[in-house]
Amino acid sequence: MRSLLALLGASFVYAIREQSTPQRCPPLPRDIALRSEPALPDPFTTLHGQHVRSKAQWSCRAQELSALFQKYELGALSGPPSSLGISLPNDGSSLTMMPIVGDRAITYTVNITLPTSGRAPFPAVIAFGAPSIPVPSNIATIVFDNSEFAQQDSLASRGKGLFYDLHGPNATASALTAWAWGVGRIIDALEKTPQAHINPRRLAITGCSRNGKGALVTGALEPRIALTIPQESGSGGAACWRLSDYQLVHNESTQTASEIVDENVWESVEFRKFANSTDLLPFDHHELAGLVAPRGLIVIDNSDYLWLGPWSSWGCMSAGRLIYEALGVESNMGYSSVGNHIHCQFPVDRQTPDLYAFYDRFLLDKHVATDVFYNSVNLTLDYTRWVKWRVPRLY
Repeated sequence: MRSLLALLGASFVYAIREQSTPQRCPPLPRDIALRSEPALPDPFTTLHGQHVRSKAQWSCRAQELSALFQKYELGALSGPPSSLGISLPNDGSSLTMMPIVGDRAITYTVNITLPTSGRAPFPAVIAFGAPSIPVPSNIATIVFDNSEFAQQDSLASRGKGLFYDLHGPNATASALTAWAWGVGRIIDALEKTPQAHINPRRLAITGCSRNGKGALVTGALEPRIALTIPQESGSGGAACWRLSDYQLVHNESTQTASEIVDENVWESVEFRKFANSTDLLPFDHHELAGLVAPRGLIVIDNSDYLWLGPWSSWGCMSAGRLIYEALGVESNMGYSSVGNHIHCQFPVDRQTPDLYAFYDRFLLDKHVATDVFYNSVNLTLDYTRWVKWRVPRLY
């Protein structure tokens, strides 16, 4: 391994430790009785029926929700590798990781574009595939070929890609979870490589459409991401499964769980059991947004693209923001949705101020307002129907 990395430039090999957890929380019950819940599930009541009344209790509830998402929808997020080789060329234009698990190893590289202004160490935006949103000149970009890491061509992509070469083709992780694991190793490498001139405490994750689903999942599963920016992600991302089903029942052609399980490998094999009964899921994606809290989250959406379920996304993220409200950080989560543009074409003239406010606050440490939460077509959510729980004050 050392000889291979030496060919790539300055090289290092590190043992990687599990991230410490702030407190002990009860594990998931061995037997979970799933019951129908047509409304959006209560984020503030645990599986044991305990009501969350403090930040400490929310921390345990968040761990429980993460475990539930991994059990029923996303597949298991593997722990860190036993060791991680890292290589950085002299010009700093890329970063190569070689994680080792058991007797298996893979190598993958991300491309780095350093800013043309500002001072090192720089904040950075990690983009799945390629950036589809503007990035300021004083913020670096890191491009991660997530489709090589875990393929997403069709159902035939299950178990294919570098992640599965390392963990085995039968690993339960969906493609979205595999990407999150890959981002975790990028952050590990940045933490150990200050000569990359990237600040690992000021990182954002973004992607559009299918990659936007991955961006939200990564922000939820990787606590070192400071700012999460899913763009036009639809079902499996910012939309709620229950709300998307409601749209379809009311003759709106929207992507739903029953469609997505036959399209691609963004969800785990286990999730297929819920494709036609999402009301049995003990969670929904308002709680996925809640797992990002209290860190920064700005959802960029397209109010004209019906397939994405704009009403579902608006309602889902409106419910998700209630978790931020409970934690006393409501303005840490934003939602910006405008129409009259094609899919994944960011309307620079209208949404740039919203996006840049979140860059300024969460990556550049500026004291700016981030009270951004709107859609351009007056979508509303009937809280009396969909949100049947109270929002506690946890601060």
